Amino acid sequence: QVQLVESGGGLVQPGGSLRLSCAVSGVIFSFYTMAWYRQAPGKQRELVADITSGGGTNYADSMKGRFTLSRDNAKNTVYLQMNGLKPEGTAVYYCSLQDLARWGQGTQVTVSS
Repeated sequence: QVQLVESGGGLVQPGGSLRLSCAVSGVIFSFYTMAWYRQAPGKQRELVADITSGGGTNYADSMKGRFTLSRDNAKNTVYLQMNGLKPEGTAVYYCSLQDLARWGQGTQVTVSS
């Protein structure tokens, strides 16, 4: 059974940082591209970043330079380091294993003073 469990969300002030984690079980993690998406209230879910099995990364334009996506295949975990957070970054952040159409439950990130 494939499971994705996110953690690390919370309340942060504008300009602050958070690190999200996504622990994956039930698959050979190192084989798969992993992605983070986010969905703000009243908006469509959008891609934040993805990382291939080889470690290559791709970021949405608005996240470039501020967010860093990495993976630890020994721990079956993918990490999203978010710096310079802005109020428009308030959303539920979801981890995704798209090849298998699997999603985590989401973790809330709120950027507010």
